[in-house]
Amino acid sequence: MVNTKTYRIPEPALVEFKPPVYQCRRAAGVPVLDGNLNKPFWSGAPWTEDFQDIEGGKPAPRFRTRAKVLWDDEALYIGAELRGTEIWGQVTGRDSVIFRDNDFEIFIDPDSDTHVYCEFEMNVLNTVWDLLLTKPYRDGGRPINSFDIKGLASAVAVEGEINNPRAGNRQWSLEVKMPFESLLECCGQGAPAPRPGDFWRVNFSRVQWPVDITEGGYQKRTDGGKPCPEDNWVWAPTGLINIHYPELWGFLFFCRGDESYAIPPDEYTKWRLRRIYYRQHAAFDETGKFSPDLPAAGVEMQVSDDDFTLACPAEDGKTRIIMRRDGLTERAPLR
Repeated sequence: MVNTKTYRIPEPALVEFKPPVYQCRRAAGVPVLDGNLNKPFWSGAPWTEDFQDIEGGKPAPRFRTRAKVLWDDEALYIGAELRGTEIWGQVTGRDSVIFRDNDFEIFIDPDSDTHVYCEFEMNVLNTVWDLLLTKPYRDGGRPINSFDIKGLASAVAVEGEINNPRAGNRQWSLEVKMPFESLLECCGQGAPAPRPGDFWRVNFSRVQWPVDITEGGYQKRTDGGKPCPEDNWVWAPTGLINIHYPELWGFLFFCRGDESYAIPPDEYTKWRLRRIYYRQHAAFDETGKFSPDLPAAGVEMQVSDDDFTLACPAEDGKTRIIMRRDGLTERAPLR
């Protein structure tokens, strides 16, 4: 196993490629967003699996989290249930750093290339932050905070009372409407709206800070004067404490009815290339240059001291999948 404390781009501690898969059904009607998931609009949507610790392979989180998703011609609808007694929030400014509070987060990469993806965060006060990532931070990406999801709508419902630990708190739930118009900007000009059988790479995350109850309410637990590390509970574990590994997010398939879809073979090919990508970057950290000598059976590998490109034939027999030094995956005709 790669030493995750050594390298700029750690290799996740996940041996098999097993992201979760969600069959996203068509919405029946248009919801009135109030944060409540116990209404007819959501009755036909299955729950995701319960969220896990982001590293995977750890005990179940102390509070249950799960989500539902629906779609229509206009938008994606996400609902989530966040159980637990610690219901508090302080951040009120739009596009502030929401994860300083407990929060719920949505990540969307519509074309599964790991670049140009959307991040959305909200807290129990229904304060939201939407931004665009040019690529993962590990690859030199930067956040575009001026990005706004046009037509975004969100709502929160609370079973209990915010910032009052003595109120018999049980959970908070949320609803979010994300119109496709803005989300498709992640795919470039003229990207079509999703059709049945298409998939997007998606992840959901819950940040939960350890707290102590005080006379004034909740206070973040500290160690040596600094807040103790937060818990990160996610739908699709990434194998390390970093959500910005889009290659390991789940698969959300757009369904017409009750049909089901499986992960396409080309996504497993991308994972083969990705494992070599991790090891090339590890080699660079160790030696100051990329290596032409890494095992890469069946993979075309072009390597110089400061660059590399990986390629494999795609399932269609007409194109190949290319992965570049910065992790971008593309298709090109077979040569």
